[in-house]
Amino acid sequence: MFQQVTKGIKISVKTSFLGAVYRGEQQYNAFSYFISIENNSKDTVQLLERFWVIFDALNDIEYVEGEGVVGETPILQPNDIYNYRSNCFLLSTTGAMGGNYKMINTETLEEFLVIIPTFQLTTTPTLN
Repeated sequence: MFQQVTKGIKISVKTSFLGAVYRGEQQYNAFSYFISIENNSKDTVQLLERFWVIFDALNDIEYVEGEGVVGETPILQPNDIYNYRSNCFLLSTTGAMGGNYKMINTETLEEFLVIIPTFQLTTTPTLN
């Protein structure tokens, strides 16, 4: 599991390899990632936007940004946890993802970035 804490917001990531899939005539390696966002601060916050950097050993770096996550812009009270699952498709058997969430303190309206730790995507477990 990969974890990072920014301003009291803890991001935890678990990954899994789903297998090879075809999209059109191209074969990809499909990965799922499970994200847990835990508000350990004393403030109520809302996730506004996401920004991802996706590294694929056989492809160009891809940048993905947009509103919320999986169609939602969750509000987290202190001690709340929000979980979601999404997918990534790589040409290579190895890659990585990382990025940040733009959040807002709902009381002060201060916007801030929360780091999503860079995590590995691999078809087979590797030893460090």
